Amino acid sequence: MKIRFACATAAAALLLVLAGGGFPALAAERETARPAAPGADSLDLDVPTAPVVIDGNVLFRVRGITSFPAAERAAGIAGRIEALAADRGFRAEELRLADVEIGTEIRTDRLRVLLVIDADARLEGLSRKEIATAFRGRIVKAIEEYRAARTPEALAAGATRAGAATLVFALAVALIFWIWRRLNATLEARFRRRIHSVGIQSFQIVRAERIWGTLQSALRGARAVVLLVAAFAYLQYALAQFPTTRVVAGQLLDYVLGPLGILGRGVLGILPNLVFLAILWFVARYALRLIHLFFAAVGRGEVKLSGFEAEWAEPTYKLLRLLVVILALVVAYPYIPGSGSEAFKGLSIFIGVVFSLGSSSAIANMIAGYLMTYRRAFRLGDRVKIQGIVGDVSEMRLQVTHLKTVKNEEVVIPNSTILNNEVVNYSEYARKEGLILHTTVGIGYETPCRQVEAMLLMAAERTAGLKREPAPFVRYEKLGDFAVNYEVNVYCDNAQAMGALYTELHRNILDVFNEYGVQIMTPAYEGDPAQPKIVPKEEWYAAPARGPRDTG
Repeated sequence: MKIRFACATAAAALLLVLAGGGFPALAAERETARPAAPGADSLDLDVPTAPVVIDGNVLFRVRGITSFPAAERAAGIAGRIEALAADRGFRAEELRLADVEIGTEIRTDRLRVLLVIDADARLEGLSRKEIATAFRGRIVKAIEEYRAARTPEALAAGATRAGAATLVFALAVALIFWIWRRLNATLEARFRRRIHSVGIQSFQIVRAERIWGTLQSALRGARAVVLLVAAFAYLQYALAQFPTTRVVAGQLLDYVLGPLGILGRGVLGILPNLVFLAILWFVARYALRLIHLFFAAVGRGEVKLSGFEAEWAEPTYKLLRLLVVILALVVAYPYIPGSGSEAFKGLSIFIGVVFSLGSSSAIANMIAGYLMTYRRAFRLGDRVKIQGIVGDVSEMRLQVTHLKTVKNEEVVIPNSTILNNEVVNYSEYARKEGLILHTTVGIGYETPCRQVEAMLLMAAERTAGLKREPAPFVRYEKLGDFAVNYEVNVYCDNAQAMGALYTELHRNILDVFNEYGVQIMTPAYEGDPAQPKIVPKEEWYAAPARGPRDTG
């Protein structure tokens, strides 16, 4: 722990050194921005001024006029001073003061560098002669510093300092990552196992993994802030070592804080509304989170509500989520910045028109989806028939329902269509009382009805997969013109096996009737055949059919 504390202290000291060495230009500029002298005219205080800057250092400030703004005047003065400094044949002592009719000139024999007028002097509360003398001294010093900073020795020293700063910055970055890894390992070893979920009984409000993830995110954010501060200090210090980039170094903070200042002033104007929107966002977010956790527990069966089915949990959560979001938007709308502008109103109207024109069927399907969920018309896995289509419910979505048919076809049906048509659910009572399968045969009047009933019950008894309780039964469905229609009814508890059970039942009916020599009649005929139309038992497995002995 002592080693980590020492490393952290060294890193903090290193950043302070870099930061302290990187702000000289900014400090110099702040020193020159002093208030006007007490003797200055109040009208002069309202006139904008601009600094004359050489290599990032502010020499003095000048004012402008309507036809010649202060910024243009300052830029021209700075350009002339730099031209003189770059001319190695010019000596700074050649600068002199010369009084003219409208002011005092600071000039050489061939060039006027600056004209000091009475308005410039009033800004400092001095006489025109005094302020001109002070300006000349600053210009002479600036020329000397300009030339000194561009000597080979000075450039080499600046490069050396910049290289050293680069090395120190790389070491600082490596040290920051090392400290972060050690801190993360310490937290992982000592504190992660002590973090527990926050909840009520089995209902977890905040999981331990979420708490640990939040802590990790906070540590990564702190590391990013430290790295950004170190990078900023390094850049400002390194750029300040060279005269050509010293201006950028002095303005680096303004480049970062300038846009932030504009945003900050805008935010301050709407700060109360933003605070309200932030509070509303947090309230809505955590309300949705609590609702989701609660209904997820209901869906898993951890929380039971009287009269509330577990499969209702997910659609109920989605419905409540939609209502909460709509309520939050309605409450937030007046507080959204720019909501009262004409552009915002026009956009709102356009979105409303598009939504109303293009979403009528979507909304109808959505409402139908929720109605079907709470009507319990069917559930996932049920065998149903909708508009003549028989299949298993494979997916229930808010807009459509997916059916998988017995032929492995996927049928997508809009929920509004299902709501407006009848739905046959084969699985609902198959799970409880048993689904009744039934088939009809027509037998002539000469065959005893009780014999037919016994044969049908025998065929049902031979069919594997049917329920034995309740027992199968036979209905005398119709006394036709030429035959009696008998309906045999059997129970099964697996709706998905309907097709196979019907096939087996029909096969057994044919076998039993052939076995007892009873002919199954067609609905209408002109006369009885000389021989009954039955298949003898010895021909039941005629080629290419395979009998029971062949399958062994």
